[in-house]
Amino acid sequence: MKHLIITADDFGASREVNDAVEDTHRNGILTATSLIVSGAAAADAVTRAKAMPGLRVGLHLALVDARPVLPPASVPDLVEASGNFRGDMARAGAAMFFRAAVARQLEEEIAAQFEAFRATGLALDHVNAHKHFHLHPTIAALILKIGKGFGLKAARVPLEPRKVLRRIEPLRGSFTAALTAPFARRLRRRFARAGIAAPDQVFGLAWSGAMTAPRLRGLIESLPDGLSEIYLHPATGSYAGSAPGYRYREERAALLDSSVIAAARRPDIRLGGFCDFPVH
Repeated sequence: MKHLIITADDFGASREVNDAVEDTHRNGILTATSLIVSGAAAADAVTRAKAMPGLRVGLHLALVDARPVLPPASVPDLVEASGNFRGDMARAGAAMFFRAAVARQLEEEIAAQFEAFRATGLALDHVNAHKHFHLHPTIAALILKIGKGFGLKAARVPLEPRKVLRRIEPLRGSFTAALTAPFARRLRRRFARAGIAAPDQVFGLAWSGAMTAPRLRGLIESLPDGLSEIYLHPATGSYAGSAPGYRYREERAALLDSSVIAAARRPDIRLGGFCDFPVH
């Protein structure tokens, strides 16, 4: 049996994202979404989620390209003058690792985001981080330390089997994939030791922002055995803070495409959220 989670990231970032999440869950194959608790439309997202009990909702830890939950003055080393998180992920990551004061601010902010999620009243299905920042060892350690107190049981580990992608279309070598894979394998082992479930494989890295209907259908038709997650970024259009070049409308359309829906409804595939499948 092939178990499949189809996730939309950035829920709560904007009404455009929320509209697409609701539409693709009600009328397409979306089974889960990851909430940015500090997003401009987070309250709207929570209201919609409560009206869709079948939609599994997790926490999308946002530590870049977002505003903190805590007042910026409480996390001065994590933010820029604008009050938004620092955009220089490499230098910010180094400070998180080497400077104890920065790590303390990071711990307080991550705890605040978990607390904000709990305050929504939604069940916590999973956790992941914007731009996969949870590959950072300090962030990963804090997720484990803090998350257990909030009922964390599952998380994304961004390991993508590129041989599956090559069955669908030719694929160039990826420096990013080669660079992040060792961190992702360590993260998988770390989560496993802590009893945190993770998919056997995750799709969405190579085609981030460009998960078209043919690609999504191809992945579903080529799905390996075990538990897989495919993540997308559907929206009805671009919005304040959206990523340049992302094909938001096409990703929404892919989740609603009739041939994609038919592929996902094969009898050997079971759809759900992280909490619907046994621990891996």
